[in-house]
Amino acid sequence: MLRIITGLLVLITCSVPAFAQAAKGVDKQNERVRDSGSDRTPANNGNKTDVGTGRGIDFGSGRTPEAPPLPNPYRLSGRRDVILTAVQELMRDRKLVVDESASKLADGIIVSQPFTFTKGAVVAQADLSRYADVPTASARAWTRGRYTLTVEVQPIDGTTANVAVNAKVEGRTDGATGAEWTTLRSTGLAEDQFLEGLITAVSGAAPAGRTPQP
Repeated sequence: MLRIITGLLVLITCSVPAFAQAAKGVDKQNERVRDSGSDRTPANNGNKTDVGTGRGIDFGSGRTPEAPPLPNPYRLSGRRDVILTAVQELMRDRKLVVDESASKLADGIIVSQPFTFTKGAVVAQADLSRYADVPTASARAWTRGRYTLTVEVQPIDGTTANVAVNAKVEGRTDGATGAEWTTLRSTGLAEDQFLEGLITAVSGAAPAGRTPQP
């Protein structure tokens, strides 16, 4: 009888470590935590959806969405003479020179002289691509970029006016025959930047969804 009891005690003692190991929920070596899901296939975390294949890919989460382009023409509150003065002041602040011979203030039209916004073969290609649609198949080596702004202010009534901004964007190449300027189609960036600055200057606040630019 004593021999039987002794054998049972030995059997129970040997079984306890194995049972405890099987019930363990955390493997300290690999930091693997059991999940309540029944699916244990590789690369699938069962009901845990915050890691592995159960997690949806979310690129750009939390980023501020890019503001859409402003309407052009833009309906702006203000008298035409006030807006025209603001246009000239903004051009001066942004190093744009008013072309007196091309402008027609009596008709509400102000034209700038060409403004060079990029120089140098290293940066000209990238900078020019922001302001103009540059043909990808073109083998030209652009060395400069410039644009000319035309701002037209047409009154709607005594307190509001339509403001239209158009940019003529040009890229320069330097070859054996000399420098050559080529007119490119504007992406609308130069127009949008100027409109935003003008709206802020006249109204005292940036357009909805925009932050004031220095």
